[in-house]
Amino acid sequence: MTTPAVFREQTIDRERMQQIIAAHPRAATFEACTLDGGDFSRLDMEGFHFNQCSMAGARWLAAALEESHWQKCRGGHCDFSSAQLGDSRFAHCDLNNSHWRRATLSSVQFQDCKLTGAQLQEVTGWALEFRDCLLVSADLRGLSFRKGKLEGLDFSDADLSGCDFRDAVFSGGSLRNAQTRLTRFEGADLRDTDISGLNVMDAKHFKKAVISQRQAAAALAAFGLIVA
Repeated sequence: MTTPAVFREQTIDRERMQQIIAAHPRAATFEACTLDGGDFSRLDMEGFHFNQCSMAGARWLAAALEESHWQKCRGGHCDFSSAQLGDSRFAHCDLNNSHWRRATLSSVQFQDCKLTGAQLQEVTGWALEFRDCLLVSADLRGLSFRKGKLEGLDFSDADLSGCDFRDAVFSGGSLRNAQTRLTRFEGADLRDTDISGLNVMDAKHFKKAVISQRQAAAALAAFGLIVA
């Protein structure tokens, strides 16, 4: 196995990245590097590791980033649109207001990441996993979470239109005031999440979904009914 070349506390622009790719294909690690505003579109960085890097506003459009790892990176407003990210891992990263439209996210894991305002519409792939993530006001239209175990996900004010949560189990987190037009929750277990603002009385979308007595009383109260 090739020993990765390690780059520490360097400023990496497109030209420098191209040099690294040529010299160390699939075997580069970046530690506390600065990539802010860089354009890395369409470059092949498959298998690269990024640890504690600053990459605010960086562009990774249509880049090859399969099996890449991102740990404690700060990437507000970065753009991964149309990037190939299969089997990648993001842990403890700040990715607020990032863009992922049409990215391939098969078997990608997001652990304890900030994705407030992120745009994830039209992404493709299977086995996409989020755990303990902030997805407040994110655009997740059309994503499938079917049969997923959703731990600590805050979907407050997110656009979940057309999402599939059938048979999903929510553990903690929030769906407070999320947009759920044509969203499917049939068979979902919602007892352990905040469902304030959801119309769970719409039987068509919530058939066999499980909610607690407290949640049921709150839902009825929202319709002006009193549970005696």
